[in-house]
Amino acid sequence: MLSKLSAEFLGTFVLVFGGCGSAVLAAAFPQLGIGFVGVALAFGLTVVTMAYAVGHISGGHFNPAITVGLLAGGRFPAKDVVPYIVAQVVGGIAAAAVLYLIASGKTGFDATASGFASNGYGEHSPGGYSLTSAIVIEFVLSAVFLIVIHGVTDRHAPAGFAPLAIGLALTLIHLISIPVTNTSVNPARSTAVAIFQGTWAIQQLWVFWLVPILGGIAGGLIYRCLLEKKTLVR
Repeated sequence: MLSKLSAEFLGTFVLVFGGCGSAVLAAAFPQLGIGFVGVALAFGLTVVTMAYAVGHISGGHFNPAITVGLLAGGRFPAKDVVPYIVAQVVGGIAAAAVLYLIASGKTGFDATASGFASNGYGEHSPGGYSLTSAIVIEFVLSAVFLIVIHGVTDRHAPAGFAPLAIGLALTLIHLISIPVTNTSVNPARSTAVAIFQGTWAIQQLWVFWLVPILGGIAGGLIYRCLLEKKTLVR
């Protein structure tokens, strides 16, 4: 279990540091930056690399919504859910702390004023989208993400391509939803940066815990009940 939790800590650390780091350090400068397409790619690449690196140890969740969604899909034991989520949240916070330390080296940096790559809705949505829009898109995309994860890790799926497919799915999710919520679909990622933003991001954090987890459960159940190929017992 220690190896599994260490892998989840490390994977979530890299996801938050790479994904949110690209938004805080690279995307903020139009003349030099990578834009929101680059941020979307950064999140996808972190998942691909870490899933290949440590996915064979822990399953490569790096996200509480995935852990709970896999539980709902019958792919993960209930006894391991809380330890996994704790490791993911701690890993994300550690990454955000390192990112904050680096970003603070630039004169004038203000995590509260900049938003520090936090997720939000209403006036804190990048595109000014409402709470309803945020709930719908986070729920739908979290459900779709879990369906993809269940599908590509199914024993009937082609072997060896799951991390790539999952990373591409996360990239697509970010391309769709960055304008709406700055894309969460991951409570650990949202919590990590919200702590350092310190004000509105913490107040709105409940959405980015509740909705991705509910969406993950929905995705897990949809795959388990409607899509999974059942083995007949004779």
